[in-house]
Amino acid sequence: MSMPTSAVTPERVLQRLDWQVVRRLDGLLQGDYRSLFYGFGVDFADLREYQAEDDIRYIDWNVTARMDTPYIRQYTEDREISAWFLLDMSPSVDFGTTQTQDGKRSILIDFVTVMARLLTRHGNRVGAMMFGNGIQLMVPARGGRMQVLRLINDMLRQPHLSNVPFTDLGWFLKGALNSIKKRSLIFVISDFISAPGWESSLSLLNQHHEVIAVRLWDQAETDLPDVGTMIMEDAETGEQLYVDTRDKKFRNRFHSMMQQRDVELKQSFKRAGVDMLSLSTQDDMVRTIVHFAQQRKQLRKIR
Repeated sequence: MSMPTSAVTPERVLQRLDWQVVRRLDGLLQGDYRSLFYGFGVDFADLREYQAEDDIRYIDWNVTARMDTPYIRQYTEDREISAWFLLDMSPSVDFGTTQTQDGKRSILIDFVTVMARLLTRHGNRVGAMMFGNGIQLMVPARGGRMQVLRLINDMLRQPHLSNVPFTDLGWFLKGALNSIKKRSLIFVISDFISAPGWESSLSLLNQHHEVIAVRLWDQAETDLPDVGTMIMEDAETGEQLYVDTRDKKFRNRFHSMMQQRDVELKQSFKRAGVDMLSLSTQDDMVRTIVHFAQQRKQLRKIR
């Protein structure tokens, strides 16, 4: 269980996750971290015409437009991975119904720490861009344990925002595309509660990099509890609404609406060619990561 961010230090966070998560992953993945990161850390080698079994994410759209036939980029694998964490620190990420005080923010910090630890232990470099009301911080990609501690420290120090303009992930993703030049592994970590239009920016980012979307969510966002009359507040805008959760029809409508949003999100990720890892505040992170690694291993065989 995560502790409130105000009560921890970067060293304590890393020690806790090394013991509770990383050691368990070592045993379950048996060192096969390429099942998580396959296809990343690669250098451009050549171009050739597209074939039916090729991964469309490797299409070179500029060459395709000039030649009037699809061409794909071929890569030679490089040992080092450059990984970036694009972190949504907007107000809605602070929501959560677990015993932690910071809700989805807590699992964001834990997930980034675990992934950064796994990557840097194998000689790779990690960096981050943090976004709330505009891009608040960019941490250049570096390797080593000290870099992991720096990331933790910077995440813990990010302010809890309220009543800011509605989150625009599309703007954030465009900023990342302009800033990250070298082909990289990119984790977009967010609840994807955003102004519309971010899907095209995600697709464009995935044409230049290998992207994994990590969707943060809490059970109460889909299953409204029966707790009587309550005030629901939009974490992004501060707008408030009185609702009666004793009304079963209202709870059912709310659940159906959230289910539809879940379906639409999955379709958006699929259209963008991006794999999604769904991470709940109630999830066992180890099981979630291992399941995701197994899925990606299977997809690699299919592709």
